[in-house]
Parts: sequence; structure tokens; C-alpha cells
Amino acid sequence: MIEPEPAVAAAIFGDRIEVARAFTDALARHGEERGLIGPLEAERLWSRHVLNCAIAAPLFSGRVGDVGSGAGLPGLVLAIARPDVEWVLIEPMERRVAWLEEQAAALGLSNVEVVRGRAEEWSHGPTLDAVTARAVSALRTLIPLSAPLVRDGGELILLKGAAASDEIAAAEKQIRRFGLRDVRVEVLGEGLLDQPTRVVRATVR
Repeated sequence: MIEPEPAVAAAIFGDRIEVARAFTDALARHGEERGLIGPLEAERLWSRHVLNCAIAAPLFSGRVGDVGSGAGLPGLVLAIARPDVEWVLIEPMERRVAWLEEQAAALGLSNVEVVRGRAEEWSHGPTLDAVTARAVSALRTLIPLSAPLVRDGGELILLKGAAASDEIAAAEKQIRRFGLRDVRVEVLGEGLLDQPTRVVRATVR
């Protein structure tokens, strides 16, 4: 059973809603068989996943990396919502890379580059304006993977769950080590989404 599209989806995606519908439909139909989503996720794909990612789209600019892009949550969703931003989807697993490349082509996302590899294998230095990630690992593990990819003055914009503040406290050592400044939790979509999105934001020094 595929979750019906919530009315708020059109407001969030604006004139990109048809592309968002095409991606969500493809993920709902093929995601489980290709090992991208769990067996119950199609029933809550819009509300739990797609809109949870899309609500963060206004936070980004420039060239942004998505570490552990997986099914394209958040990378493909954000690329749909923000065609004016360049997205680098970093994913080590071949079958997920194939999915990301297929969807970027099928959806006409010329602002997407898919890189097969792990974040720690990134060889281009701190060149990205921001890095995002969702459901990859705890903040104390994620910071050493993501911060080295970001230019001086760029941002980490990491989608997290209800324990985001606790993760910040547990990552105190890594925050100091990588010189992160203005580390905070922002809550997005209150009054708009059934479950607001929590984002950990920090400036990379």
C-alpha cells in the first residue's frame, strides 16, 4: 500500500511537485525489492521520508554533498526541490549507486553527480559548501566523516531524530577537534508536517 500524497506536498515542492511524485512513485514501487527501503516504508513514504527531507531544502546553496545517500534520502529529494543547487551524492554500495544514477537520469536532474565511495575516501579536499546526511550514524561518528569535505566557513546540515540534542552533547570531543562553531538544533516544519524535521547545523572553521 502506497501512502496517498499529503496535501502539503504541493506547497513544499511548488512547481517541482511532478518530479517529486515521479521519484516517490518509483521508490514506492521498486524500493523494497532493490533493498532501498523496508517493507513498511511505502505506507509512510511521503510523510516520514520525502517531506521530512524536502522541508530542509531552503537551507542549502552552492555545491552540497550528501554522505551515504542510499535511496536518495535526502540527496535526490533535495535535488528535486532545489534545482539551483549542485548535489554530490556519495554512496559506497554499487546497487544504490545504480539506483541514484538511474533516478537522476530518469528525472532529468542535471544538478546531480553520483560518486561511488565512502566519505573517508573523498580525495577532493574541503571543497563543498555544505554536507548533509540522514540516518547514517551518530553525530560523533558522522562529524569526522563529513567535516573534512567542507570548505572553511561552510556548513554541516545534518538531518537527525528526536535525540539530536543528546547527540550534540555526546559529540563534544569531535566538535572541538574539527573546530565546529554555532552548533545547534533547528526544528523545521512545525505546524506543517505531522512530525517536524530536526536538523543539526554547524559552521566548519
